Amino acid sequence: MFAFILRRLVQALIVMVSVALIAFMLFQYVGDPVVFLLGQDATPEQVRALRADLGLDKPFIIQFWHFLMNAAQGEFGLSLRQGAKVSRLIAERFPATLELALVAAVLALVVGIPMGVYAALKRGTFMSQVFMTISLLGVSLPTFLIGILLILVFAVHLGWFPSFGRGDVVQMGWWSTGLLTPKGWLHITLPAITLAIFQLTLIMRLVRAEMLEVLRTDYIKFARARGLTNRAVHFGHALKNTLVPVMTITGLQLGGLIAFAIITETVFQWPGMGLLFIQAVTFADIPVMAAYLCLIALIFVVINLIVDLLYFAVDPRLRVEKAGGH
Repeated sequence: MFAFILRRLVQALIVMVSVALIAFMLFQYVGDPVVFLLGQDATPEQVRALRADLGLDKPFIIQFWHFLMNAAQGEFGLSLRQGAKVSRLIAERFPATLELALVAAVLALVVGIPMGVYAALKRGTFMSQVFMTISLLGVSLPTFLIGILLILVFAVHLGWFPSFGRGDVVQMGWWSTGLLTPKGWLHITLPAITLAIFQLTLIMRLVRAEMLEVLRTDYIKFARARGLTNRAVHFGHALKNTLVPVMTITGLQLGGLIAFAIITETVFQWPGMGLLFIQAVTFADIPVMAAYLCLIALIFVVINLIVDLLYFAVDPRLRVEKAGGH
């Protein structure tokens, strides 16, 4: 287990350094931060002085090393558009994005797994066909269109939910949450459904396919031959083994929810990191773009490591293979 964790940590470090290099290249080739900070009317003396203060007059390797050290401490300089520290802007927006992604992930799991199990056990029935049709629509329709349709139906025509914003939030130190207020739940409902639909349909189809595969295995036939009830076979044996690959995909999809919440946050004007990133791209705010890229990479690396460890702990075959030297 120690060697397994060590290998994963080394791989994670290589990935993070590679992503940091890509992010650092933004500073080198996407505009000049000195021009953004001083404006077009700056004198050559002012430009030289600021470049020296920012360390931009040093060799590439030294600049990259300083960037790595600052990034490891969560420092990415000042936002060129807002003039505030990028770390503070990220800290203000991160709770909203994480909250939205977690609610969407829970919704996708709570709805997707039962739908997948039902579609596998009741294959060919009317409701099973309905679920498969819904999953096809969920995979096919773009996220922004789903969001607009939900706003049109539930916010404009029915007036059940608000169409933008985060609602009332409760401040808990530096963390803010809307899950402790009724308006916060009303505001997060439509964005969470929009973000969850694609993941929900993916989980449903994956559970159905894995469930059908598991039900054809020999140990399920042996369990039936022992006289176990359908309930015990389906949920005590088949579903338990089906959830192992589902757990892997779900863990990776959580990182995807955080990374690709950009469209949902833009449609619903959700004050998260995705909206901050879109605004940064619009104004060529390079420090914010670099910080977002590094943070998303870190989230993916951490989630991938956790999923690998859970997979190693849940699936005994991996431990047997490791013990046997294979």
